[in-house]
Parts: sequence; C-alpha cells; structure tokens
Amino acid sequence: MTLAVMLLVSAWLGGSSSALAASPHTVSGSPMYIAAIPGLSGLFAGTRPDTLGVQDDGRLAACPSSPNCVVSREDADAEHAIAPLTYSSDAATAMARLKQVLQGQPRTDIITEREDYLYAEARSRLMGFVDDVEFYLDAPNSVIQVRSASRLGQSDLGVNRDRIETIRAQFNDLAGT
Repeated sequence: MTLAVMLLVSAWLGGSSSALAASPHTVSGSPMYIAAIPGLSGLFAGTRPDTLGVQDDGRLAACPSSPNCVVSREDADAEHAIAPLTYSSDAATAMARLKQVLQGQPRTDIITEREDYLYAEARSRLMGFVDDVEFYLDAPNSVIQVRSASRLGQSDLGVNRDRIETIRAQFNDLAGT
C-alpha cells in the first residue's frame, strides 16, 4: 500500500491532519467510499471461496471457526446456527420471492441462479468488504437453507446474521405471513 493511500485511510479513520478530518465520511461533499479509490476496489473484496454451492453431502458448506458466518445446517454450533427460510407456497414461487428480495438488497448482486440455488455477493457500504450469501432449496422439507459468510476478517459484528434475518422478514412479508 502506498504512503498516500495509507495517509488517506488514516485520515478517513479519524486522523486530524487532513482535509478529511472535518468530515471523515465525505470528500468535497460527496460520500466517501474507500473501495472506490483507484487501486483499492479489490483490496477488501477477498477471493471467492471454492467451497460455494451444494457440497457432496447435499448441503451448504459448514461455517469456519471464525464468528463471521451463519448457516442453517442441523450440525451447526450455537454461534453459527440460524434457521432456514420456510415457505408454504410451491418451491418455484418461493425461489422467485427470494430472488425478488435479494434484488432489493443494497450492494447485493446475484451471481448464480438455478432452480434450487441462489448465490449472491453483498458488499459493505464504506470499505467494500464482500460477504458470500447462499440459498439452497430443500423442497422435500419446504425450506430454503441459508449461509452467509464474510470472506475476510474475524468478526462481522453480527452483519451476516442480521442480513439473513432481514431477508427472512422481507421474504415472509412478500408471502403475507
């Protein structure tokens, strides 16, 4: 990282010797997105994991030991466990409703879409950190299994859990439940 970039990041994080100090979240009156600075766009994105998708055991991948992941696997520990999405409509309608919810999420792009699987990347607003968000249709049980995990760092301050709960609420609202 160059010295200029380090100074800019330092100023943005609260340094006082820069023009950014007066308003650390704006530059010339515009919102500052650190990931939009040339050369930094991929710095906080990380690399797409090779464990995405339905695994050989027919489930989404388990979470790593770090606390920045939630998954609806029955074998998940309490820190990582989250309930799957439930539906009472037909499976195709449930997946269409989920897609509609995901398309309304800020800074979220659907990357892979199949009849029984959706994968999206969600970016944080300021730093551009990427979280991998997966949904797998478990039609025999009328649920959609979920997994949301940060690519980088240790803690996510509950962002992945909050994301899934927000999606759940919107998914249920669209169903009228």
